This record gives sequence, C-alpha cells and structure tokens, in this order.
Amino acid sequence: MSARPARPLGVLLAPGAGADRDAPTLVAIDEVATAAGLTVVRMDFPYRKAGRKAPDRPPVLLAAVREEAAQLAPRVSALVLGGRSMGGRMCSMAVAEDLPAAGLVLISYPLHPPGRPDRKRTEHFPGLNVPCLFVSGTRDAFGTPDELEAAGRAIPGPVTYRWIDGKDHALRGADRAVADLVLEWLGELKPARNSIRAHP
Repeated sequence: MSARPARPLGVLLAPGAGADRDAPTLVAIDEVATAAGLTVVRMDFPYRKAGRKAPDRPPVLLAAVREEAAQLAPRVSALVLGGRSMGGRMCSMAVAEDLPAAGLVLISYPLHPPGRPDRKRTEHFPGLNVPCLFVSGTRDAFGTPDELEAAGRAIPGPVTYRWIDGKDHALRGADRAVADLVLEWLGELKPARNSIRAHP
C-alpha cells in the first residue's frame, strides 16, 4: 500500500479595498508559489462579488476570510494567510481572533490612513502569535518603515520586514520582487520546508 503524497503548504491571498483577486501582486505571488508546489487561492470579498466598490463592514470581511480559509484548510498541510493592504489586515485580524494559521503575509499593510499616524490599526497585534512577513515600499504613506517596525514590537510572533526601495503603497512595477520575497520567506517556515521546490 503506497503512502499518500504529502499535502502542500496552502496560501490564501486577499486583495486591497480597491482591487480584486486579479490584483497584479497577488497574481505574481500565485504564479511563483504555485510553480514551487504550493496551493494558492486568491479570494474576493463579498462586495466585489456583488459588483460594489465600497468595502463591506469588518465583520462581513472577516467572515469571508474565515469561509475561504475553511474551504482551503482540508487540502493543505498548513495554511498561510495574507494579502495586500486591507486584505492582509483582515487576515491578520482573523488570525488574532484565533483563526488557525502557520503565518501571515502582509503586503503594504495599512498601518494608518495617510496623514493620520495617530489612527493606527494595531489593536489586534498582541494577538498575532504566528510568524509575520511585512513587505512594503519605503515611501508608503500608510506607514513608514520606522512606524511599521515600531508597531511590530507588539506582535508576539517572529516578525520579518522586507522593504521595496522607493516604492509607495501601490508597489507598481515590483510585483515579481514582492513575489520572490514572499516565496523566500515561505520557504523558511517549518511547515513549508518539505513542500517548496526551488523556483527557477
């Protein structure tokens, strides 16, 4: 009787408020991670599926993350959650509320609204007991490198920062660079060591 093949690491990616599952950064991560043997799902939030532009309230967004995670979890060995801006934030909030995850990938995390550093979106950070990767541009108006690193000290899990020099919140033209950084970090996660093949 042959042994069952090991299940791959899974990655659930959520888009930012003004984008959908086909956002270029998410597609780039999907392509390199899938080529490396991971199982990737790019999700859309309910308001996007309904053709609306205004995001749903956080409880609806969080419920959508939980539903997508529940569908993906049985197919994989462990699940990493994350995404761009609002999508990553919602995934981190769900994990802080005890949604099981092996790690978080937070691309262009919206630490605060532009010009409002007093309105930090970090209340849930002390509940993040998993490895976290932050990838942001050095000119992101939603959070400078110094601000993100200071805020990240509240996270109990191990935190890694990767900066894209000269890029703003949109990270235009850096999709492959972001994807490669994410894949490198995923390869260092313990659940992923036997799941990721080298990417050419």
